[in-house]
Order: sequence, then structure tokens, then C-alpha cells
Amino acid sequence: MVAETRLFGTVDIAEDKILEFPMGLIGFENLKKFAIIYDSDREVRSKISWLQSMEEPALALPIIHPSELIDDYGPIVEDELMKNIGDPADADILMFVTLSIPSDLTKMTANLKAPIIINTEGRKAIQVIVENEDYKVKFNAYEAIQKMKEKAGE
Repeated sequence: MVAETRLFGTVDIAEDKILEFPMGLIGFENLKKFAIIYDSDREVRSKISWLQSMEEPALALPIIHPSELIDDYGPIVEDELMKNIGDPADADILMFVTLSIPSDLTKMTANLKAPIIINTEGRKAIQVIVENEDYKVKFNAYEAIQKMKEKAGE
């Protein structure tokens, strides 16, 4: 499928890479088809990817795997919500959180309260609001990434 995007121009996305969000995303409930796009122009792959709408070229959300921010991300999600994406086995789940990236990168935040959960087997996904009280909507992602780099010795 050929998609027009605001950030990447025209891109060719294989049909088996398109994710279906039966309930849309929070704030974008009418958009159902997305693909994850990586910035392949860089020599070193960025930890940040883009969740690109296949229906709205202007909508691309920066996303990151929560393990790039914290070691023990364990969101509590109602079983009923997981049924919307086929009730996947743990091994078939891939999770991301959205980022807010202002011009001052030191103020970059991640939304740990509303992760995107993907059933890789069925290519269905959902964004949920987790029950964990300690996960913030505006978690300081810049600081967390720096700490993880120090820990890894980068």
C-alpha cells in the first residue's frame, strides 16, 4: 500500500505491516489503520519510531518502547479491553508509549498512562488507559533516556 505522509513523503507499506485499531486512538477514534515507520535515513536506528496513520497523512505520532525509558513497565490492563485485539498471548504483545517532543528536547515526555498494545499475531492494536496509579501522562522521557544510556555505558 502506498501512503502519503507529512514527515516521510510517499512510502510503500506492505499490507502485512498495517495495524488495525478497531477502536481508533484516543482522540482519533475515527482513524483505524496505522503503520510503524522507522527513520531509515539515519546510520544508527533511532529508539523513536512513528505511528503513521494510513488514512490521514498529517498524523504521525512519535512512539518508543517503554523499556527504553524504565526497566519494569508493567501496566495493568482490563482483560475485557484485550479482547478487542483478539486476547493475545503474552509472547504476541508488543507495546509502545507515545512521546511529546517539543523544540527543547530536555522537556520531552512520554505518556505511560496510555500505552499502545499490539497483537503482533493478528496485527490488531489498541490504546488503553491503564489502571496503575503511578504511571504519569507526562513522564520525563528525556531524563529517563539519559539515565538508561548511562546505565548501558553509552
